[in-house]
Amino acid sequence: MTVGNSKTAILISTKNRCDDLLFTLQKIRHLFSVNVTCVVFDDGSTDATFEKVKSNFPEVEVLRNQTSKGYLFCRNVMLNKTTADFAISLDDDAHFLTETPIEIITAYFQNNPACGLIATRIYWSKTAPENGNNKEIQQKVKSYVGCGHVWRMKAWRAISNYPEWFQFYGEETFASFELFKAKWEVHYVPELLVLHRVDLKERTKSNNDFAFRYRRAIRADWYIYFLFLPLGKIPRRLAYSIWMQCKTKILKGDFKVIKPLLLAIFDLICCFPKLIKNRNALTSEEYDVYVKLNEAKIYWKP
Repeated sequence: MTVGNSKTAILISTKNRCDDLLFTLQKIRHLFSVNVTCVVFDDGSTDATFEKVKSNFPEVEVLRNQTSKGYLFCRNVMLNKTTADFAISLDDDAHFLTETPIEIITAYFQNNPACGLIATRIYWSKTAPENGNNKEIQQKVKSYVGCGHVWRMKAWRAISNYPEWFQFYGEETFASFELFKAKWEVHYVPELLVLHRVDLKERTKSNNDFAFRYRRAIRADWYIYFLFLPLGKIPRRLAYSIWMQCKTKILKGDFKVIKPLLLAIFDLICCFPKLIKNRNALTSEEYDVYVKLNEAKIYWKP
């Protein structure tokens, strides 16, 4: 089975966020055409996501897991099954504010043959910015953000799948290192503006959500160290990472990080055989080139 059989495919993974998803589909519906298909992967939702998408957006291809298999599983399946030349990956709570994203994407890939992935400009807010004007420039970067990016499918097929055992967080950095090793580049293209409808302050206030995200984020950094860094760089980077958590959080009375930090260390130990098996380390020369790249553009502020 193939999906997204057009020149450009829009790929969205979702679970139990039907209202957000339907809003996103309505916002991007004008992009759908014979050359642009949209695929939604419902990862075991219990809020009638599958039925509502089928009913309200018959032009959208819908895949479904009866029981959840994870966000990265869905992304891997969609990327591996599409026959499109380019694949736009959007979160179910994100949509383009740029009026003509398809034309910009197509032209950029044609004019930049070394670019394997486009990182978009992302505004994190429940509402669109009053002024979306941009003064940033196109540039090569180390990584990208999952909620809005575009694959040249030739580049995706040259690297490993997203590591599903990461579960959440770090998969974009993993893919970026894989692209770098395969001689593909990640480019930040600010002409492509995406609204990620997330209230960051609201997210920070949730203690349960904080612990979950903190554990996943810090262990993902450590996984990346062991997968891609030259051996001589790992001990110092790991020690520095742990020390900074202690210095900036625990020693200042932020004791809620202790449990997720210890759990992240436990996760690292448990995954060590996988880290060794999948190691694809940069050479010292490659590392020197990589560290000089611009950092990923995660948050855009008007």
